[in-house]
Amino acid sequence: MQPSYRIGVLDVLSVRVFQEPELSFEQIAVDASGTINFPLVGEITAVGRTPIELSEEIERGLGTRFIRDPQVVVGVVSSALQRVVVEGSVSEPGVYEIAGTSSLLESIARAKGLTEVAVDDEVIVFREINGERQGAVFNVRHIREGRVPDPQILGGDRIVVGFSAVRGVYRDFLRAAPLFNVFTRF
Repeated sequence: MQPSYRIGVLDVLSVRVFQEPELSFEQIAVDASGTINFPLVGEITAVGRTPIELSEEIERGLGTRFIRDPQVVVGVVSSALQRVVVEGSVSEPGVYEIAGTSSLLESIARAKGLTEVAVDDEVIVFREINGERQGAVFNVRHIREGRVPDPQILGGDRIVVGFSAVRGVYRDFLRAAPLFNVFTRF
């Protein structure tokens, strides 16, 4: 099952509030800081949320003082190109553009796959979550075998493949990471 789409920076959204045409918009752009400014609610963080999660946040904001039982639908009109860095033991390390989201296997494929010396059970994905840099360790072999889901990759993620390319703080993170497939603060 493909994970739900997560809103990215500079995506363009549509927001419809049932029976409130003045609060319905064909296009609202997510700004560079990942937020939208919605009437009567104010600034809302949109980046990293699904359209349903953002709909619920707007409903809560409108429902507190302004509208009884608001019904909000958020859609993605267009997805801005995002960048993902893939480095380490891949055939062509580099910066790759994705529209919206990708998966870990798709991102590794963009980098032309793992090298022969890659350590496929030590793939780290680094991500900014609520202003903090976090990372998760994934086992690509288990993902390919279908034993664990293929994680969603978002714009701004950094993927580091294989132990040989992992230096300094990455090596320390590998030792300290308590669980596979879970983002951890470091």
